[in-house]
Amino acid sequence: MTDKTKAILLMAATALIWSSGGLAIKLIEWNPMAITGVRSGLAALTLAVLFRKRLHFCFSPIQWGAAIGYAGLLITNVVATKLTTSANAILLAYTAPVYVALLAPWLLKEKTRKSDWVFIGVTVGGMTLFFLDRLSPSGLWGNIIAMGTGLSYAVFTLCMRAQKDASPVESVIMGHVLTALCGLPFMFDALPSAESWMGLLYLGILQQGVSLVLYTWAIKRLGALEAILIMMLEPIFNPIFVAVGYGEFPGLWAVAGGVTVIGAVTLRGVLGALRRPPAL
Repeated sequence: MTDKTKAILLMAATALIWSSGGLAIKLIEWNPMAITGVRSGLAALTLAVLFRKRLHFCFSPIQWGAAIGYAGLLITNVVATKLTTSANAILLAYTAPVYVALLAPWLLKEKTRKSDWVFIGVTVGGMTLFFLDRLSPSGLWGNIIAMGTGLSYAVFTLCMRAQKDASPVESVIMGHVLTALCGLPFMFDALPSAESWMGLLYLGILQQGVSLVLYTWAIKRLGALEAILIMMLEPIFNPIFVAVGYGEFPGLWAVAGGVTVIGAVTLRGVLGALRRPPAL
């Protein structure tokens, strides 16, 4: 088996592992802040061990900015998954490129193309469809918080771009530590069951820890277009796993919104990859 084939398989495995997070979070009966805190504590320890020989913490403002963005992503995603459908939580998180396109001209001095404005318009239109389903108060707040996941992901992305060729691992570990500290006060109201602890161990060690090792190895051996298309498995399989394992189904408007958002994000990523000059 060639390295390219291994990279494709490992990237697909990474996407499927990440997509399983929604089901695991749904099945764990505990405070969402406690869930994200324990998950991140375990993930930080796992990543610190796995990457111990290559870590370089400079604690610059940009590195802290990326860490705060990542912590926001982790917290809002778990809380949103508990409040609204897992499909809404993951699909609204994929609106991050909208915020990147809006903020990059001011923060990174990157030009916004006319095609970017079309993408923004289509994606925002898709976002509004999520709110047309009949939502409970908690579901409405879950959707709003899920939009915060997209914004947090954008902050992380912009800060990593500002660091140029810096590794994201240090900022990810710092983000996990911040998340664990935020979740700490919520861990003592009640203890989770043994089954929930198994889910927490899975989320922290495998879903957030080992998966990053697979991703960093595979991404270096794949083209941008291949990586974009393979990672689209995550938002597709996340609601499928939840539907099969938890019996939760998104509304029809959410499905329409999800198709619109994921279609726009994928098309923009594909066109961007095709515009890049081939590596020499």
